Amino acid sequence: MNSSFIPPNACYLVTGAAGFIGYYFSARLLAQGHRVIGLDSLNAYYDVQLKHDRLAKLQSYENFTFTKQDLCDEEALMTLFEAYKPDVVVHLAAQAGVRYSITNPHDYMSSNMMGFFHVLEACRRYKVAHLLYASSSSVYGANQKVPFSEDDPVDHPVSLYAATKKSNELMAHTYSHLYDVPTSGLRFFTVYGPMGRPDMAYFQFVQKYFASEAIAIYNNGDFEHDLYRDFTYIDDIVEGMERLVHHCPGNAADVPHAVYNIGNNQPEKLMTFIETLESALSNTLGHPVTFLKNFEPIKPGDVPATYADVTKLQQAVGFQPKTSIADGLQAFVDWYVDYYKIVQPKPVG
Repeated sequence: MNSSFIPPNACYLVTGAAGFIGYYFSARLLAQGHRVIGLDSLNAYYDVQLKHDRLAKLQSYENFTFTKQDLCDEEALMTLFEAYKPDVVVHLAAQAGVRYSITNPHDYMSSNMMGFFHVLEACRRYKVAHLLYASSSSVYGANQKVPFSEDDPVDHPVSLYAATKKSNELMAHTYSHLYDVPTSGLRFFTVYGPMGRPDMAYFQFVQKYFASEAIAIYNNGDFEHDLYRDFTYIDDIVEGMERLVHHCPGNAADVPHAVYNIGNNQPEKLMTFIETLESALSNTLGHPVTFLKNFEPIKPGDVPATYADVTKLQQAVGFQPKTSIADGLQAFVDWYVDYYKIVQPKPVG
């Protein structure tokens, strides 16, 4: 299987279309004139209004169709496939969040495991040309070797969320092996940007600043051994996905399945990230910004560092992230102040 099997006028099914990455990727496809069927359950894990606002932008395109649907409803999913017969499936719907998985495990087993199984079954029955699905950098657990490579062992997850994502990779490989379904998994590394997820740290830091509250930093104040994160701007993620969706595994491979890291390949210290966010806020607001800070121990399920080796993705599709952390955070802050209509912010610090 290769890109020649995906017609120029292909129909794309994007699950999680009202989510952060799902919205941006759907918008890219729609702007290029593709037909996109968006699916989302619009659950209340975070502010549903933000999901509706993303969705409203997508619904301005004539070639976009939306269905509110839970992937755990297999019959409804099969009916959707029968109606639209998508050529390509981009599966981004999942219950997200490492810490949330510790206290709400059932949500992850139903959405991330059973929901993904139903997607695989539909792709098998309707013989899609390519299934591109979301995995996560969390599968690397507490690996000490950096940067993380797709060839590294990932057999010791430190959260249930990570375990479900590793399980998804195994399930996809099995379906590729047994049923010749071309599948590609993406291990995302800390994606950020405008209209991002409110449960992410950078979003919460800004929220707390405007609420005159202190931010929690989970490194015990140990700047010598600070946390590192491979922050990846949303535009770079979408560019990599767009290239990869037309790069179907197959031909030379015994099993038409591949897994790729997709990250910035340039990890930042958490404190450097915070200082850059403070600078972005200072630029937007016109006065110096300093967060109030509380230093706490690292939380269960968190990992000390994420660092993507993106050599495999570069070799496959020429992926090269371009957005600096300063430019990406500035774009986020500008969007935040505009979206939440912040007119006279109260200086803090």
